[in-house]
Amino acid sequence: MSIRDSFKKGSLEMLTLALLKGGDKYGYEISQTIGDRSSSVITIPEGSLYPTFYRLEKEGCITSYKKLVGERRTRVYYHLEPLGLERLNTLVEEYNAVNDAIQTILAKLEG
Repeated sequence: MSIRDSFKKGSLEMLTLALLKGGDKYGYEISQTIGDRSSSVITIPEGSLYPTFYRLEKEGCITSYKKLVGERRTRVYYHLEPLGLERLNTLVEEYNAVNDAIQTILAKLEG
């Protein structure tokens, strides 16, 4: 596994919850949005999201529902629950603390 893949895997829960904060979304939509907003630096195959969805749903952070699209096609949409918003806030705080520490270390190497 590459270093970039390790970073992606560790960030997937936070990114998923952050996108759901903006409204209900389905798996492919989340995958595409991550790729688009990261200028394709972060690409997540849609299938890779489902273990994260299932775990977050089991933990009560998100819920899912099916919605009919067209005449016969259904999509599963995911919705952020209050517990998920709390989890997101915690993850962002932890991410920022680690990122700040890394930036401090790297800055001292440059000087």
